[in-house]
Amino acid sequence: MQPNRCFEPGISIPERTQNAASTALLASIALAMVAISCSASAALGENATSTEADRVSMNATLRMLPAAKYTVHEIQTPSGTTIREYVSPAGTVFAVAWQGPVMPDLRQTLGRYFDRYIEGADGKQAGHRHRAISEPGLVVQSHGHMRSFSGRAYLPPLLPQGVTVQEIR
Repeated sequence: MQPNRCFEPGISIPERTQNAASTALLASIALAMVAISCSASAALGENATSTEADRVSMNATLRMLPAAKYTVHEIQTPSGTTIREYVSPAGTVFAVAWQGPVMPDLRQTLGRYFDRYIEGADGKQAGHRHRAISEPGLVVQSHGHMRSFSGRAYLPPLLPQGVTVQEIR
């Protein structure tokens, strides 16, 4: 264990105060960076302009895959998990899907719908490794086991005209 330099003989009170202030400033900056990266995600139901922030926060690659009635923002994480954000022509993420060896951070992926997912899925497992909720404004299906997870979440009222649920995979 290293000694605390602030209490070493020969260090004046102003130097101790400066060291404490520097530590507090660094901690504040780190906390702000975490808060910014968490709030700047293109989560379900939100604007897709921040998909790049998701890519950066996950240290992942991003591909844009245009389809006839939407665009898929496909994020490939270093762990091998793929997250697809389905974006309407209006720029809103109306669905997300994931597949891979590591479960994505559903709090980030589902955004403001995460709490509804937790409340709706609490105690309602469709099987040993399957969790699902189906409400008028939110559908989430998640299943898997160690090293093999997949799922999807979508907002039925935001599905673009002519898009089927089967396309979200």
